[in-house]
Amino acid sequence: MAIRIEVDPDLCQGHGVCESEAPEVFEVGKDHKVVVLDASPPEDQRAAVELAVKYCPTHALRLTDT
Repeated sequence: MAIRIEVDPDLCQGHGVCESEAPEVFEVGKDHKVVVLDASPPEDQRAAVELAVKYCPTHALRLTDT
């Protein structure tokens, strides 16, 4: 089953935890907000994306199954 990443930009503070866990999927922009490079990443990225969501200090990320 595929996953989809959702971001609440009002909660994101640009800590960069997501980028460190899954750099192929997330990037913190110059405005200190996360940019999702691939909103529906491949299955081989699932574990890294799940860690990024789990460890986001502001809970700005959410995964949904598609």
